[in-house]
Amino acid sequence: MKTKKKVVIAEDHQLFREGLKALLAANEDLEVVAEAQDGLEAIHCVRKHTPDLLLLDLSMPRLSGISVVNDVRTQFPEMKILVLTIHESDQYVLETFKAGANGYCIKDASREELFMAIDSVMAGKTFISPGIADEVMAGYLSGHKTLKEKSNWETITQREREVLKLLAEGYMNKEIGDLLNISTKTVEKHRANIMAKLDLHNAAALTAYAIEQGLVQQKKA
Repeated sequence: MKTKKKVVIAEDHQLFREGLKALLAANEDLEVVAEAQDGLEAIHCVRKHTPDLLLLDLSMPRLSGISVVNDVRTQFPEMKILVLTIHESDQYVLETFKAGANGYCIKDASREELFMAIDSVMAGKTFISPGIADEVMAGYLSGHKTLKEKSNWETITQREREVLKLLAEGYMNKEIGDLLNISTKTVEKHRANIMAKLDLHNAAALTAYAIEQGLVQQKKA
């Protein structure tokens, strides 16, 4: 009997997550072994189940998809990671592949395109949705394209981005330290560095900037 490939789904929208799970259930080669609704839970599920494939949204609470990719790729270099996202900009595409993802699929893809993406990454190939400009991936693979001229955002380290995201989501310094397993003093240092690099001086400005960069979604009134 053929062994099914284990899949973890990390997606914060329940309806989309359930639909994706139902879709994968029709594939006899795949088995969904766990679901996560935020970035930290995604890492926990990956460590617990060591799946063959992680299907990952980029915009999730507590820890962004790119941070998850960085963490998973460090711990599990052979695991396949396919990102499912609404973001089509060069910045997201390039940062996602730089972090170590194997594929980048837009959420409005067809069923056929999704399974093509899964088959490609499981076969060790790189996949990117045809809807994204071919030159983005071509430039990335050739090594000739980098993110646009260095901006303040690009001076923010991955850890600082994680802290900024949690600050914008309303977590206090101690709570952030607990979530990221770092001291409150370290969180305060990261916060000070972020403010200095971005020239922003209060929580409201940091939150607005995080929303602008797509780290968090603006709450509806």
